[in-house]
Amino acid sequence: APASSCLGAGARDPSVQQTLQTEAKAPRLPPSPAGCSREFPGSRAGARCAQTREEAPGRPRLCARPGRLMQAFVTRRIPREGLAALSQAGVCSIQQWDSDEPVPRSELLAGVAGKHGLLCVLSDQIDKEVLDAAGSNLKIISTLSVGVDHLALEEIKKRGIRVGYTPDILTDATAELSVALLLATCRRLPESVEEVKNGGWTTWKPLWMCGYSLSGSTVGIIGLGRIGQAVARRLKPFGVKTFLYTGSRPKPENAVEFQAEFVPLAKLAEESDFVVVTCSLTPDTKGMCNKDFFSRMKKTSVFINTSRGAVVNQEDLYQALVSGQIAAAGLDVTTPEPLPTDHPLLSLKNCVILPHIGSATYATRNAMSVLAANNLLAGLKEESMPCELQL
Repeated sequence: APASSCLGAGARDPSVQQTLQTEAKAPRLPPSPAGCSREFPGSRAGARCAQTREEAPGRPRLCARPGRLMQAFVTRRIPREGLAALSQAGVCSIQQWDSDEPVPRSELLAGVAGKHGLLCVLSDQIDKEVLDAAGSNLKIISTLSVGVDHLALEEIKKRGIRVGYTPDILTDATAELSVALLLATCRRLPESVEEVKNGGWTTWKPLWMCGYSLSGSTVGIIGLGRIGQAVARRLKPFGVKTFLYTGSRPKPENAVEFQAEFVPLAKLAEESDFVVVTCSLTPDTKGMCNKDFFSRMKKTSVFINTSRGAVVNQEDLYQALVSGQIAAAGLDVTTPEPLPTDHPLLSLKNCVILPHIGSATYATRNAMSVLAANNLLAGLKEESMPCELQL
């Protein structure tokens, strides 16, 4: 039988098609249904299948694999740069859930079975059930994220599986988004846009749409790590008077640039005009921003969270916003994600909610995909990873 393309839906993207072009001209298969799996072998010369067979709609097209390549499962459609890095390495055969939507649980469990590597994203819950389904072959999990709270780390460590992640790359993009969200919230930008659209803008009014200024303010940062520092660095030129920070321990080496003072969480809440949360989600930080925390904040203060939704008790935040205990909140992360459209927080004018887009720039997502791919490849080859999480 003549060689056939097994690129499925990805063949519609010219850049991916060029990367994975067959060595000989071959008839194209019909496009895969949206959200189906697709498989292609990794080869420096390109993807070439000796045989193909059609499966039922929504199921994988299976391709004969050249040689004895290791196998990996990719849980989502990723930027083409990352896919190209995997396909050109000649290290592994890739099966991919070819959709922007999350892979169904049943497909995830089937997809990881027998695989040596797994490339996942932060919305994939990689727990004991998934690890059991993968079996003893699994040696590397590469997550396209800096956060790892979706991974069952203790179980992963117990099985001797290595983990790669993508820190640093998304620092600037997330810091930019944090500042943008802060400004949009404190200056009431979404609310102002709506007033223009619905006819609320009738004339100039001295106190209409007034918000809060960064100049001369005190900014409290919860978690002065890479992203926290990048946020402070961008806020400093706005004329912020004082930076406070809190976390598991003082970090004078991080704080010196901003002359930031390490304080207890309660004091940070009491003295800050703006609170920005950029810490990791841990058992200690889960639900940390709660009723007691919000009750200590100024009535004119603004709360921003770009870390993880579970750091905040959302019911307590809602009550603080409704009662006027705090002025406003801006969230790029929620629990759950996506937030149901009938959630009480979405009814509030003084709460700006974004769909977890902190790292959503083309350059950042492309770089993240390449790093995640290189972490996966290094793990499969039992080499040092560019960014390995120490378990």
